[in-house]
Amino acid sequence: MARSKSSNQWLQEHFTDEYVKKSQQQGYRARSAYKLIEIIDKYDLLSGVDSVVDLGAAPGGWCQVVQQKSTDKLTIIGLDLLAIEPISGVHFIQGDFTDDTVYQTLLDTLNGQKINLVLSDMAPNLSGVSATDQPKSMYLAELALDFCRQSLEPGGSHVVKLFQGEGFDEHLKLMRACFQRVVIVKPDSSRARSREVFAIGMGFKNL
Repeated sequence: MARSKSSNQWLQEHFTDEYVKKSQQQGYRARSAYKLIEIIDKYDLLSGVDSVVDLGAAPGGWCQVVQQKSTDKLTIIGLDLLAIEPISGVHFIQGDFTDDTVYQTLLDTLNGQKINLVLSDMAPNLSGVSATDQPKSMYLAELALDFCRQSLEPGGSHVVKLFQGEGFDEHLKLMRACFQRVVIVKPDSSRARSREVFAIGMGFKNL
């Protein structure tokens, strides 16, 4: 079956994309690595960090960034529904973060250890229908924030992908109740047409 015009346009855009080319040249697994690089560099998020959890980690690009940019040996745990090719020094859990059994597996892996930095690049399988996609996206963000409340140490940080729309402002209010400072960033490597932004919470409060 012939590809649609829109599919051909996406492929053309993808393979001529500056960040796709950079990721291939520099060995990152996804162009999204540059989103995290910009965020970490701008807000110095790895300073004093010894433990990181990456939710929605596939294909592993963010874990690569954390490992390569850290100066000390870190505990890095990545979790995703999809299988992830191994990365030395990174512990991957395959499963659905919304599943209670998988969530408990993550807590068991931590074994009571508090986390300095929680990353979430999670997104639902998008249907293109905002009325259903947006609530699913916000639900994942809420679950990530709940995990922060349970496992982030005081002073820790949280980076979460959000899509602007219904529930966005309410989620920022929840984050501001949990963190001393919350900022919104749209990295240079985010596609201009995308509604995605990243909320960064810094200085987790000892609630």
